[in-house]
Order: sequence, then C-alpha cells, then structure tokens
Amino acid sequence: MKFEEKKSSGREKDEAAIELLRQLTRKLCSNDITTARLAAFNLSWMQEDGLAILTQVLLGDFSRTSKKAAAYGLRSMKGRMKKPALEVLQQGLKQRDRTTKAACIKALSLIKGDAAKKGGSKQGRGSGKPNIQGIQKKSAAAAESTLKSAPAGRIEPDKS
Repeated sequence: MKFEEKKSSGREKDEAAIELLRQLTRKLCSNDITTARLAAFNLSWMQEDGLAILTQVLLGDFSRTSKKAAAYGLRSMKGRMKKPALEVLQQGLKQRDRTTKAACIKALSLIKGDAAKKGGSKQGRGSGKPNIQGIQKKSAAAAESTLKSAPAGRIEPDKS
C-alpha cells in the first residue's frame, strides 16, 4: 500500500503546501475513520491536488476506512470539481474491488438524496410511537384571564 508521489501540476508549490498534502494523505490512510474523513474533507477543498489524491486512494489498494473516507471527500467536492468527482465515483462502480464499489454506491446514493438503507429490522414508523407535536402557546391575554378567574391559594369543592 505505497502511495505514489505525483509530479507537480505545472505550477510552483511552496514547501508548506507540499507538506500539508503529505500530512493529509497520511491522515487519510489512518485506521481512525474520524481522522480519515476530516482529512478527506480538507482535501476536497484543494481542487486538483485533492481530487488526484482522493482518486488514487479510492481506486488504489488501500484499506476500507481509507476508501470510505475518500468517497466522502469526493462527494464533498464543490464548484467546478464536483463533476470530475462524480465521474470518479461512477468509475469506481466499475472496479472489481467490493469495498470500492460499496463506497461509491453509498456516496452516489447520498448525493442523489436517497440514503442507502442497511438491511436492519426497522420497517418504518407504522404503529410505533406517535410523533411528538409542539405545544401551542397561549396568547398573553388568554393566560392572564385564566389566572384571574382561578381563586388564589384555595381550592373549593364542587357544589353539584
């Protein structure tokens, strides 16, 4: 699982930017999903460089955690990089690796709006608990009249 070093993309980069990319790449390959997702999100803001790294991790020989985080980073791409990121996710559907396919299917379904459902025992909210509805606030005048009509401090029994 070695990461191939990419050549610079035609422009001068300072050492700080290169070091940041290396650091984010290391974090992306972390076994901790939170760290990997955070690195993927940060890479999604780095235009072509981020796209290249996320693509390489998603389509390469990396761990399941790294691939899921890379798919998250690709679906988090904004602006002009969104279309190439979607193309990479579509390309991932054609891969032979099960993990890559699963990560791409999930990411594409989340982009389209329908969350990929897990095969759990929950069948929906049919006859379960009722929905909690908000309590309507009384107007100030109605609340004040209610307070005035009740005797203060004493409760009298019904005279029926």
